[in-house]
Amino acid sequence: MSTPNRLVIAACVALAACASEPQPKGKAPAFGAPASPDEIARYDISIPPSGAGLPKGSGTAREGAKVYEQRCQVCHGAKGAGKPADALAGGQGTLATRTPQRTVGSYWPYATTLFDYVRRAMPLTAPLSLSDNEVYAVSAYVLYINGIIGEDAAMNAQSLPQVKMPNRDGFVSDWPPRAHN
Repeated sequence: MSTPNRLVIAACVALAACASEPQPKGKAPAFGAPASPDEIARYDISIPPSGAGLPKGSGTAREGAKVYEQRCQVCHGAKGAGKPADALAGGQGTLATRTPQRTVGSYWPYATTLFDYVRRAMPLTAPLSLSDNEVYAVSAYVLYINGIIGEDAAMNAQSLPQVKMPNRDGFVSDWPPRAHN
């Protein structure tokens, strides 16, 4: 057996021994240090359909077109047509056909999901690199090229959750219902 294989096997055995070691009742396993509330907040950036937690900032499709051309078009094509990555626009009315096109405009139920995904995962080569204003602007642009909002509609923490996506009613939500005042 080669040395690298032996090292892998030894590491697996050591981890299994640590994981199977009984812990005193109420005590967490001793893996690293507990995360502070500030550390958790830095990574807890998910945005639910309600828009809770959306940051300050704003952007329009007109502003987003410039960011899109510089940072997104190389993967998603001109006006979100796709190639080499998935298309972002088009496909409305195709979900019930033999050749459904699942795009932001035809499939995604919430505009807040678009903001969340762009902020945390795009561009693919530099996730989390766009400013909040750039994310709002790119989100507005993608909504615009799908015919969902106007070119000068400002997307921000108040307006983005109000956007009614074409397929919003095509899903059953597992998010808790919003409290009504």
